[in-house]
Amino acid sequence: MEGVSWPSEEELDGIRKVVAEMAGRSPNEVRVVVSPYRICPLGAHIDHQGGVVSAFTVNKGVLLGFVPSGDSQVLLRSGQFKGEVRFRVDDIQHSRHSDLKNDKIITNGSSKSKEECDWGRYARGALYALQNRENHLSQGIIGFISGSKGLDSSGLSSSAAVGIAYLLAFENANNLMVSPMENIEYDSILEETIQLANCCNCWLIENGYLGLRNGILDQSAILLSRYGCLTFMNCKFERACYLDNPICISQTKEHKLVRLKLQKNQEADMLKSFKILLALSGLKHALTNNPGYNNRVAECQEAARVLLNASGNDKLAPLLSNVEPEAYEAHKGKLEATLARRAEHYFSENMRVIKGLEAWASGNLQEFGKLITGSGLSSIKNYECGAEPLIQLYEIMVRAPGVYGARFSGAGFRGCCIAIVDAGRAAEAASFVRDEYCKVQPELASQINPHTAVLICEAGHSARILL
Repeated sequence: MEGVSWPSEEELDGIRKVVAEMAGRSPNEVRVVVSPYRICPLGAHIDHQGGVVSAFTVNKGVLLGFVPSGDSQVLLRSGQFKGEVRFRVDDIQHSRHSDLKNDKIITNGSSKSKEECDWGRYARGALYALQNRENHLSQGIIGFISGSKGLDSSGLSSSAAVGIAYLLAFENANNLMVSPMENIEYDSILEETIQLANCCNCWLIENGYLGLRNGILDQSAILLSRYGCLTFMNCKFERACYLDNPICISQTKEHKLVRLKLQKNQEADMLKSFKILLALSGLKHALTNNPGYNNRVAECQEAARVLLNASGNDKLAPLLSNVEPEAYEAHKGKLEATLARRAEHYFSENMRVIKGLEAWASGNLQEFGKLITGSGLSSIKNYECGAEPLIQLYEIMVRAPGVYGARFSGAGFRGCCIAIVDAGRAAEAASFVRDEYCKVQPELASQINPHTAVLICEAGHSARILL
């Protein structure tokens, strides 16, 4: 595939060899799901409110080699974790958030507790999502999954990449014809009696099965992105939901790939002119165990409720996308300080996304980078979601030589910061970031493999299966 440098033939051969040995099959029979990680240069923390967002995938991610098992059995091993996960595709899966009884891992013939088999939950979650769409699966898989080294808990949507990998594998093994949009959409229920329909399979894994309150950015970016394009998504809900009479609503399917408005040779030169830096913080707290993210979602909803009440639209669902910008300007003085900051982030971030699309299309990396840095600053000042090490890392990356713009990735409570950097200065910038972070966070920095502390990456492609 033109321009895409991952996965390498060596990586693919290694995955196929492991699965072939597990299944007693030929390596030629092994299929490989390529599920990339994503970065969100603009549109931070607003997808769950129906905002507009942007994304790239990168040339790092998850590889899942598999073969159909020939029966209903599922056997999985991991490149990062010990043990085997076993279950059947004809087992009825229940929400892990409400029922944790069925998680098991087999190690040396013994049954381990759910805490010890956490890595298998996404495979069960994928089956849960498919069953909730009334798909009947009869074919299990024998598979081996492995993520890019050093990027666990990186804040690069690794959980979504894993969920998507299992979805695509189960669908392929069972000859299910499912489009990318269908894989994003599924039935689920939001909090506060807002009933949703046609939301995403992958979102169902994280929201319904795992108990997170996410939007659809991660899954959409991984499934819809294309090399050389900035992926744009409008996450606004298509139909209003009234709280006194909940009705079925759906998140919009509007997305587009923003291409460079340049001549072919200029486009190729521009894509080669920048790299993506991923700088790890060393923080690895699980998102589901940190209440900060869900608290901020609730605060955004409360801000929306206040603004909708003030503008006479109190029966609309409390989402900031249901608040017109004019109503926000007219009534934002009614918000208490914390809610005012959340709303300010939402509305200013929407504007940064729109401006960012124009900057990207024209090939203006300087302007694109300034907007990214502004997004990072608003995430810190207004959304207040950055842990101190992430904030320090962000500030270092903004100062690094050749960096156009930076912000932290994911929810900001763990993981990494990302930056767009001049390709010719990428190595210099990576060294600067690594050295400066060691000075301010020596303990955390000492826990990171120095070879993967700051990675120089390129833009990637969408999730796909290699046969």
